[in-house]
Amino acid sequence: MRAAALYSAAGSLLLTTLTAAPADGARAAPAAVTEARGTAEAAARARAAGIRFGRCPDAQDLPGTMECGTVSVPLDYAHPGGRQIRLTVSRVRATHKDPHNSKRKVPRQGALVYNPGGPGASGMYFPMIGLFPAWKRIAAAYDLVGYAPRGVDRSAPLSCEDPKRLFKSPSQSPTYPSQAYKEKRITKAKAFARGCAERSGSRLRFYNSLSNARDLDVLRAALGEDRLTFMGASYGTYFGAVYATLFPTHVRRMVFDSAVNPDPERIWYRDNLDQSAAFEGRWADFREWVARHDDVYGLGDTADEVLRSYEKAAARLAKKPAGGTVGPGQLQGAFLTAGYYDDFWPHRAQALSAYLKGDPKPLIEQAGPTPEAAVEAENGNAVYTAVECNDAPWPTEWKVWDRDNTRLARTAPFETWDNVWMNLPCAYWPAPRQRPLDVRTAPGELAPVLILAAERDAATPYVGAVELWRRLSDSVLVTERDAGTHGVAGGPNKCVNGYLDAYLLEGRLPERRASCAPHPEPEPSAPRRSGRGTAPTGRTATTGTP
Repeated sequence: MRAAALYSAAGSLLLTTLTAAPADGARAAPAAVTEARGTAEAAARARAAGIRFGRCPDAQDLPGTMECGTVSVPLDYAHPGGRQIRLTVSRVRATHKDPHNSKRKVPRQGALVYNPGGPGASGMYFPMIGLFPAWKRIAAAYDLVGYAPRGVDRSAPLSCEDPKRLFKSPSQSPTYPSQAYKEKRITKAKAFARGCAERSGSRLRFYNSLSNARDLDVLRAALGEDRLTFMGASYGTYFGAVYATLFPTHVRRMVFDSAVNPDPERIWYRDNLDQSAAFEGRWADFREWVARHDDVYGLGDTADEVLRSYEKAAARLAKKPAGGTVGPGQLQGAFLTAGYYDDFWPHRAQALSAYLKGDPKPLIEQAGPTPEAAVEAENGNAVYTAVECNDAPWPTEWKVWDRDNTRLARTAPFETWDNVWMNLPCAYWPAPRQRPLDVRTAPGELAPVLILAAERDAATPYVGAVELWRRLSDSVLVTERDAGTHGVAGGPNKCVNGYLDAYLLEGRLPERRASCAPHPEPEPSAPRRSGRGTAPTGRTATTGTP
């Protein structure tokens, strides 16, 4: 299997021991105790205050059943009475309507809190998901609750650079960058890290996964819930697992959808190497699908021929950007989304085919920059970078990054270097680093939790789901075999959704592990999809760079 081979290649890289975190960044036991007490104090205040829900700020774009409010959390849990920040929260109350029996009133089970990942993504629109058929049974039993984590959107937003600089286009995306190009990107990464410090000041260090987990407990209390029912996707699985480790008795039910590998030795530098390796396998899956439909797209009847078509387009765009804005960097960003979601496959293939036949409009539509989204995208990139850089030690010498990724790019060239540029500010990060929490629970310590994963997921490689399953005793892993869509809950796989509904609605789980057949591949004749979509890893899909 190509993905497994590439994963092994990543795992066999000879990595230099990561530079130790500064002494003041270590998670000393007294500090952890102080912050635990601070969390309890903040949660008690939040429970007493509750959340005053009312009209949402952008109510004109939302259904009337959606309500919004705020909850106050300490910037620093070691000083719970100090500076407070407000997190925005959204809610749609449980409908109590059984979609299969209009005469039955479904009893409310509490609030289901959701985080979509990132870091840097907002869950404010999550409650609207109850309008979709696959979610109606869950929406009948639960208040659907979303929120913007600290730093995101209106929740004490972070910024690292002028948003107008984010969508500079066209840009390059060399598979094997020259020394001059690398030096240019190092300079840019250093400037980005400085910008984060200059714009955020002393508060920068408090945007991290431990704070996110503690915020979640304060939100639980503010909602009036004694125990938390939570669903996290992608990065949301990581700080959800941190929460489960810190507050196991506060957990009612938890769903981890597309799990990050929580091994402290892999947070976050090695996790990103693994991700780059896995994207090569998913990129090959996409090209093989296009080749099977050569009669539709004319891009080649083998994966290698499709690759040559892609490279031909990239070379042409390097000389003459489409519409003056779409260069190789924008092309790579657009096709990266196809590595996350296979429902993009027909639209990306159609755009590439049209471009090579002389019509650049579909490619410009799908890959071109969207200046109107610059503020949101810059904010997401800032939070992504702050959380990952603060969470753990990173190599601080460029030669380590250069060596490891040069080796990896020999077998996984598609995403490797763009992933480097996204994360390189962490090499020059001005704030103290933490030591990642050793995520794990003992038998009987945590209520049974559900882990969902697609076997060929590139953004969060499958081995991460297995590692989380091993670390959380009494957890159950449900695998969608031979599929790679990132985020499977509530999607097209009825088998996966059956396990999700049984768990959230009835508390039923299979024995330890179960699997589902893959959902059907997309049809090549699917209608063209407008827009780009956003990769749920905090990166900007149209640029792939900070």
